[in-house]
Amino acid sequence: MKTNKSFAKRIKVTKNGKLVGRKPGQNHFNSRQTGRQRLARKRANVMNMSERLMRRFLPGNAGRAKKVAAAAKENNA
Repeated sequence: MKTNKSFAKRIKVTKNGKLVGRKPGQNHFNSRQTGRQRLARKRANVMNMSERLMRRFLPGNAGRAKKVAAAAKENNA
């Protein structure tokens, strides 16, 4: 299965397999927001995706993210 390039361009997969992306809704109509809200929206946002969606949109990175999720479960247990 091919990677969904339009989705892959909007996110970054970190070394540990986390998905980081920009929050939506930041291109216009920002003047009505407070400065604090504007700054908060600039920060990277860690995305949570189900394993099914990960396999569908990012087949090359799904294995790495799966390993990280398994390691996180072991650390929490």
